[in-house]
Amino acid sequence: MTDREKIISNDYYDLITDYFLPGGVEPYWEDRVFQPISGELGIAYIDRADIMPMSISSFNYPRIPKLYGLMQGPEAMNFDPTPLIRSGITRVQRDGLSLTGKGVVIGFLDTGIRYEEEVFKKEDGSTRILGIWDQTIQTGEPPAGILYGTEYRQEIINLALQSDNPRDIVPSGDEIGHGTALASVAAGSPLRSGIGFLGAAPEADIVMVKLRQAKQYLREFYLVPENVPAYAESDILTALRYLESYAVSLSRPLVICFGLGTSMGDHEGHSIMAGYLNQIATKRSRAVVVCGGNEGNSSHHYEGASMEGVRETIDNVEIRVGENAGGFVAELWGSIPAKHAISIRTPGGEVTPKVDFREQSSREFLFIFEKGRVQVDHVLVEQGSGEELIFFRFVAPSPGVWTIQVTISDGRAKSPFHIWLPLTEFLQSQVYFLKPSPYTTLTEPSNVREVITTTAYNDENGSFWSESGRGFTRTGRIKPDICSPGVNVDTILGSRTGSSISAALTAGASALFLQWAVVEKNQPEVESRELKNLLIRGAERTEEEMYPNREWGYGKLNIAGTFNVLAGV
Repeated sequence: MTDREKIISNDYYDLITDYFLPGGVEPYWEDRVFQPISGELGIAYIDRADIMPMSISSFNYPRIPKLYGLMQGPEAMNFDPTPLIRSGITRVQRDGLSLTGKGVVIGFLDTGIRYEEEVFKKEDGSTRILGIWDQTIQTGEPPAGILYGTEYRQEIINLALQSDNPRDIVPSGDEIGHGTALASVAAGSPLRSGIGFLGAAPEADIVMVKLRQAKQYLREFYLVPENVPAYAESDILTALRYLESYAVSLSRPLVICFGLGTSMGDHEGHSIMAGYLNQIATKRSRAVVVCGGNEGNSSHHYEGASMEGVRETIDNVEIRVGENAGGFVAELWGSIPAKHAISIRTPGGEVTPKVDFREQSSREFLFIFEKGRVQVDHVLVEQGSGEELIFFRFVAPSPGVWTIQVTISDGRAKSPFHIWLPLTEFLQSQVYFLKPSPYTTLTEPSNVREVITTTAYNDENGSFWSESGRGFTRTGRIKPDICSPGVNVDTILGSRTGSSISAALTAGASALFLQWAVVEKNQPEVESRELKNLLIRGAERTEEEMYPNREWGYGKLNIAGTFNVLAGV
């Protein structure tokens, strides 16, 4: 097999690594392929026949790619510029500042782009897309330094647009439409002088990565249904490398729009990908915008705590499982110095022994009256966060109420713990906590410190969108940063709802600022941290709210307000 074939093969594990393997280890993995990302960070692809079966206990938790889903909602048709107006974007597009995103690159890692759409063309009919890297097509040349997929540069896209059959030349498309919708909101060209359609940064250049679907073994490990879009963290990391290298090669400002999310992780922004996003975001002329997810009203988060001054606390966590659930995973994150033991009660009343994981770190529970089984893995000190992690796999669980009895000991002081269920889209039927918490429901990587995190609100009535993720982070750090329109926002494919749309609008507004700051040389050394704080200073705040808060962050996006602050108005 070629290296490319191994990378895309389900017979090879994707393992995320941030260190070089010692020479003595490499002979065991002679058949591996290594895809560099940055420094020591990279993806190792290893023959599954040469390595133990996948489990949290067998592999370090950060090495196993998490699966990310699309943060989208329902759609409708028509065009209404109100979200652009409410965000102050139309004001800074007009005479005076006349900002359009010109000279700035907006990068997307998503479901692809329908490059034939007029909204991605210049007035002369040529494309505004600098490049498409399609991870799903293996017949053409991959980008420099990347071992798989096919890259289509601007020249070949223009050639395709001149053809009667563009897809014969550039076969990349967007079957789902999520990437196309986000790109149009952030950077769509004006149609009919802006009456038919208008994006936030209509002259910004576009780079798109079409992510490939996650490998089957990862779907099986995380128990994700077959027909649901799911993308592996390993491919997302490689996509980030491509977008960053594209901006470096052009010496241009870059905004990355991250419209995906996952409920897995420590919800504190500690991961290998978090480190890489921080690395990108703190470079000059860079901004990374991440959506806060759509899990705020899903009942997929539980928060408990030990009682202060009590040596041992028991908390019964109840999960309602619907018919034909198939299976699901869950993660319990504890806080040091407390220790956590668990037992499980089935809907039929069977109770497992309490397991404190002192003898072994992996268990599988089988039941007499239940067909399903529960696999539990334990990590006392997880590498990224330093906290305790208990990972559950409920395989073919019976419908009813399952109870996880959590025993917290040795904490002395009040010690919180959190449990998260998967994204709603990753569940085959209803699975939810009977006593959930709507807070700390921002999806990863929106908890990453240096990125710009946005939640969603309805610009029609000014209300917070109830499905949007809410802060703060697991340890109480302030996230989100701002809140942006995300309900019935018009895209070239009709109006759509979701925090990913909020991220696209914020990414477009960020491109307008980078044009003024970097391209027009008003603040040429600006970075994401400065941009984030300027957006916060310009955000719209009401007398009724205390800021920052878990829903709105520091207020509603208003890029015109940012320029008012800079002008001393």
